[in-house]
Amino acid sequence: MSGYGTGDERTFAALPPVRGSVFARTWWGRAWLKALEDTALDGQQLKRGRRHARAGAVGAVSVRPGRITAVVQEPDGTAYRGDVLLQELSDQEWDRFVDLAVDSAGHIAALLDREMPPHLVEDAAAAGLDLLPGIGDLEPRCGCEAWDHCPHTAALCYQVARLLDEDPFVLLLMRGRGERALLDALQERSAARAAGAAGAQGSEDDAGRRGSGAPGSAGVGGASDAAGAPGTSGVPGASGAGGIAGPSGVSGVAGASGTPGVPVVSGGSGGAGVSAAEAFAAGGILPPLPAVPVPPAVPGEPPSLDTENGPEPGIDPAALEFLAADAAARAHRMLSGALDDTPLTAAQDAVRLAAGDPVSWIAARLAEGSGRGPTGLELGVRAWRFGGAAALSVLEEEWKPGPEALVRAHAQLAEAWEDGERPDLRPAGAARWTLAGADAQLRLGADGRWWPYRKEHGHWAPAGPAEQDPAAALVAAEAP
Repeated sequence: MSGYGTGDERTFAALPPVRGSVFARTWWGRAWLKALEDTALDGQQLKRGRRHARAGAVGAVSVRPGRITAVVQEPDGTAYRGDVLLQELSDQEWDRFVDLAVDSAGHIAALLDREMPPHLVEDAAAAGLDLLPGIGDLEPRCGCEAWDHCPHTAALCYQVARLLDEDPFVLLLMRGRGERALLDALQERSAARAAGAAGAQGSEDDAGRRGSGAPGSAGVGGASDAAGAPGTSGVPGASGAGGIAGPSGVSGVAGASGTPGVPVVSGGSGGAGVSAAEAFAAGGILPPLPAVPVPPAVPGEPPSLDTENGPEPGIDPAALEFLAADAAARAHRMLSGALDDTPLTAAQDAVRLAAGDPVSWIAARLAEGSGRGPTGLELGVRAWRFGGAAALSVLEEEWKPGPEALVRAHAQLAEAWEDGERPDLRPAGAARWTLAGADAQLRLGADGRWWPYRKEHGHWAPAGPAEQDPAAALVAAEAP
């Protein structure tokens, strides 16, 4: 979900229709919707706005400092331009925000990972900077001339919540700073702090060197002007003699430090190192890392085992060639970063091998060896192609969710549909719900995702990949 445009404006393409989706999944997206729902006076207008958003009636969304805009289309084809205004932060407020963000490298890292760190928002609020909107902060403007939030501005806000889930910089742009400008300011402030820290460290080092000129060092306080005077090396004119060192490795070379008679330490430990702040600030000017080597375009060919000598008893050359080719393909995918290297059980690996469409006699041996039989292996292969080992586990194992997981599941099922649209889902196990009067089923995986199932020839079969939204999974389960 990407936007295009200049640093002061981004435009996001219209989002497709979605059935029963929860609009905000992140805490900052939910805070945005809470501000909308606390501000609007008419809950029916919000409900109509949610329907418009789910139906894909919101056009391209323009985001710029202080304003979001989109055209929303009614079912009869009438279109209205809706705007929602949000107060920008002043230059002084942005300056304080940058200071707060630079205080913790974790804040910057979270923003770069497209997350809004809660501590940053809390610190900003404590400093009088409200990043997230509150009640009354989202001010509607619509071509339908409604004086409060109407279905069009509500639909716009619901769609923007989905954008915020993907990229919190959208909110910061509304508050007045685009992503590039903000990152540049963070880099500049980090560099300035690093330079100040380095200067302070240098001053401390200079003070330490000046303080080391105690009696007993060569060339201090003109002591070298008298031959054999106390505290000298015993050589007349040691401080100007051009490289005659006194005791403890302290040289009295005139002019070495820019001031005659000031000692220069020639021994001792190395430099003080570089502070973490300075190293972070220099990150933008370091040379790039070398390019990652490119893997070959195709996996290597395994050696042929068709030799003049016959195989040892119990050895099947054709099966070994098949396994060698599979190993080469897996190694190639691992090099390409496209394969999870999580260890598999023998039963799981049999399904994985069968999912590669082997010749029929190998598939038959896999079905027999795994104890699944042809039908069970076919269902396992279908599950594997939808989601690998996780999907296979949902097919073959029925786990029992804990109390917290079960509460979350029931909450998701309750929120996935509007009132009056909720289907009649009946429990069919600890983590399974069957649609009454239909051959459709939802299964909850241990990772919290929903898997669609459809009854075929008396067996429950995987009907699609996992979904975060149970409503979307049910659509897949009901599809012909």
